[in-house]
This record gives sequence, C-alpha cells and structure tokens, in this order.
Amino acid sequence: MTIQQLKYVIAITEAGSYNKAADMLYLSQPTLTNSVRELEKELGITIFNRGGRGVSLTNDGVEFVHYAKQVALQYERLLEKYGKDGKLKKKFGISSQHYSFAVKSFVEMVKEYDTEEYEFAIRETKTGEVIDNVASGRSEIGILYLSDFNRKAIGKILRANSLEFHHLIDCSAYVYLWKGHPLAGRKSIRFEDLADYPCLSFEQGTNGSFYYAEEILSTNEYPRTIKANDRATMLNLMVGLNGYTLCSGIICEELNGSDHIAIPFEAGGDPAGSKMEIGYIVKENMIQSRMGKLYIDKLRSYLEQRTVFE
Repeated sequence: MTIQQLKYVIAITEAGSYNKAADMLYLSQPTLTNSVRELEKELGITIFNRGGRGVSLTNDGVEFVHYAKQVALQYERLLEKYGKDGKLKKKFGISSQHYSFAVKSFVEMVKEYDTEEYEFAIRETKTGEVIDNVASGRSEIGILYLSDFNRKAIGKILRANSLEFHHLIDCSAYVYLWKGHPLAGRKSIRFEDLADYPCLSFEQGTNGSFYYAEEILSTNEYPRTIKANDRATMLNLMVGLNGYTLCSGIICEELNGSDHIAIPFEAGGDPAGSKMEIGYIVKENMIQSRMGKLYIDKLRSYLEQRTVFE
C-alpha cells in the first residue's frame, strides 16, 4: 500500500467515478483501475461498488477512506515540515461556529501567505459539521464553545472522533442586538426583559444534536424564536424584527459593522449556566501546519486584545 494509492482512492471517492478521477489525476483509467484493484487485493477488501452511474463506497470502503484521509493529511504535514517545496498548492482550512473573531483572525493569517501558493478555506457552519470537518481532515482546526450544559455531551463526541479541545477564552453571555432596539440603552439585560422580542439562533439541521446549539442558555423557554443559517441574515433580522441573540460578546465591528451592540446579560439564579469556554479542536496527535500555528496565534492575539480593552 502506498500514499499514491491512498490519494487515488480519495480522488475517486470525491469525483464519484473512475473517469472523472482519472482526468483529475492526469492518468489513464486502466492505470487507475489496476492500482485500486491491486490495493483491494492486498487488503482483502472491496473498496468500491462499481455501477453504470459511477461508484459508491462499500461498508469497508467507508471505513478505509476515513483512515486514508487522515494518513494522507499527515503525510502532507510531514512534507510541509521536512520535505522540499512542491509545485502543488498547499491546503489549509478551518471550520467554525458563527464567530466574527474567527473570520478576522483567518483574514490576518492569510495576509501573511501568498494565495497563489496556498489554497485557503474558511467554513462557518453548523456545530456538527465543525466536528465532522476536523474529524475527516477537511479542516485542520475547528472553533466552538463548551458550557456546563453541553460540555459532557460534546466532550464525548470529540473523544469518539479522536479530537482534542484546547481552551482559548472564558466569557460571560451578552445580548447581541441592533443599536436601534428598544433595549439598546440598557447597561444590562435580564431574561424577562426579552419576552416581547424574538430570540434568534442558528439552525443546526434536522439531525442536529440537542447539545449543538451555538447560543448559550439554549434550554431556556423562549416564547418567540426564529432560526437563521448565516450571520448576515441574523443581523438583518435584528434590524427588521428587533430580534436578539445570546453570544460571547466578542464582536468584530470591522466585519459585522457598528450598527449592532452587545449588552451584558444578567443570568439571575444560574450564573454558571451563562459562562462560555471558547476553544479550538484538532485531531489527536496531529502535526500542526505552519498555517495552523499562525492561525491559533492570531486568534489568541485578537482575544487577548479584546480582554484588555473591555
């Protein structure tokens, strides 16, 4: 079994057919087919179901590709650290819950690299996809938060996927709303003050775990709720409907604009429940890329500045 064969299998999986994968790899289809058959013979498994409409993974194939992606990614990390510079673009991606500071730090990291040499990706997405993307190697780093409510459940999911959580910052809950909102002049806001306004939250999908909510205190009974899929829509709903969301209070005005404000939330009888621990997740024992290290440095620097200015 060779790294090249692993890359062939991954390419076929992503392309959905031998023909398309062969074109992507600049190989003849017989060469690609023979290489995969030799690999299947060596391993004693069938990786692909072959049909007239393309290929699909067998049960063994699904498991094999999961590990193949991890090995291929580690190999790329080793080449980056010890190998000679190649002609192929190096890839780096992160996945994050909807945090403007994660995007800002990504922007600052990318500025230090030549985008003609590197292929970058940032994915603001659902909590489950953040975990899946890092587990599969699609993203090197994931950004999410833990709380007293979700810590045990999320921790179990991370361990099952061989992922590690690393602390970045602790913060209390804030109410995030439009500066023209009737409550915008308050020094702090209590839960009962929000009864007349819709609570906005990010949709986690039909299969989303109860613990995947991005908003703190998600178990509270909110009389009015509206789901959104992206930050831009949520900001528009704040203006159009006087909606609000509960967040970390770490807001990047450069990206979100200055039309929205974060006001401290009074937790009342359960102050511990309104605490957030924001951190990043990576694969266990994964060799971190130079870009990954720089991105974490940018994150820490931005969050440290934020605590200084509060």
